[in-house]
Amino acid sequence: MSRSSFNAGRHAAGLSLIEMMIAMVISLILMLGVVQIFMASRAASRLSEGAARTQENARFALDFLERDIRMAGHMGCVNDQAHVIKDGDSIKVHVAGITSGDGSPLDFSVPIQGYEADGTAPGDALTIGGTWAAAGSTPDGITGLSPAPIGGSDILVMRYLAAEGSPVLNIVNGTDSTVTIASDAAARLSAGAATTPSVFAVSDCSRVDIFSGTLDGNTITANATSLVNYASNNAVTMVYRAESLVYYVAMNTANEPSLYRARANGDGEFEQGEEMVEGIESLQFVYGLDAESAISSSAPPTGVIDVQRVASEVSTAADATAVAEWRRVGMVQLGILVRSPQPASAEQANVDVAQLGVLGVAFNPPQTNDRRYRASYEVSVALRNRLFGN
Repeated sequence: MSRSSFNAGRHAAGLSLIEMMIAMVISLILMLGVVQIFMASRAASRLSEGAARTQENARFALDFLERDIRMAGHMGCVNDQAHVIKDGDSIKVHVAGITSGDGSPLDFSVPIQGYEADGTAPGDALTIGGTWAAAGSTPDGITGLSPAPIGGSDILVMRYLAAEGSPVLNIVNGTDSTVTIASDAAARLSAGAATTPSVFAVSDCSRVDIFSGTLDGNTITANATSLVNYASNNAVTMVYRAESLVYYVAMNTANEPSLYRARANGDGEFEQGEEMVEGIESLQFVYGLDAESAISSSAPPTGVIDVQRVASEVSTAADATAVAEWRRVGMVQLGILVRSPQPASAEQANVDVAQLGVLGVAFNPPQTNDRRYRASYEVSVALRNRLFGN
């Protein structure tokens, strides 16, 4: 064998152990970098998705609440304050067992009414994941809600006539009066309702009569209600679906806090709550009151909101005092605390830098980070049917 052939064999030998170890270390470093980039990208994606879901849920929740809050007090041709100024007895509810101001689901003498969760006034603080107190001074209609409201959230009840009514073509008075409407009007009365409507109102520009009843084709039967004061087929007398809604926060079947809404039926009870938006942890309200402290025929509302109070400072009474105080509400400040439906790789909040707050209520981070993305949202809503001059 020649020397050149021997040297060629030596040069074709494999890598040494040291070279292999160096190559493995370099490969591990590169792999670690790739894994870190992947993990960071995945965490950023989950955080972005959590933030997007939170914002989306907040928009839905605020839209539902704003729309119904603006309608509070709608009584057909004129609003509830105008009826009070004109004639204190022009709004009548023909449902047995209701005392004005008692908080009954069908007490339409109070078109907007709230219940404050204990410990959630401006200046108070709650710890996420802790034990939160429920709303106080609630009537039977609220305590009987299903699913039950959770603590740390206010409760809001709104009563009004639906935006769209139908002209009354004919009225037959009796023990149970009957109202005839156009054959295609029943669909308008049922639009947006989860079930067949069972609470209605007949209204013109001088009075409103609210009653439980049944809708059959184009005929509405008004239970135990006389409508003798109304003329028919005049384009002024209208029939509406009467709405009594309650908004609150409860746990859904997946044990997640959600915004719920329940409607009152003709029996004067709130039906099973319907889940509106998931991820709503807390619901807070502050009410703006008209400068006129006793609205009446001799003292109309000024249209000036000069004080803001939580529900427990407006009134917790169950009588005419409550009616007078809640009648002053012309604006509602609404705040919600929203969390992502799933863990979103969010870092634990640092209260020394920033703290979540909803209408003055501070929310401290949980003791153990649950990785949820959280954000708070606030908005002010004017009651369109109580704006000065309406």
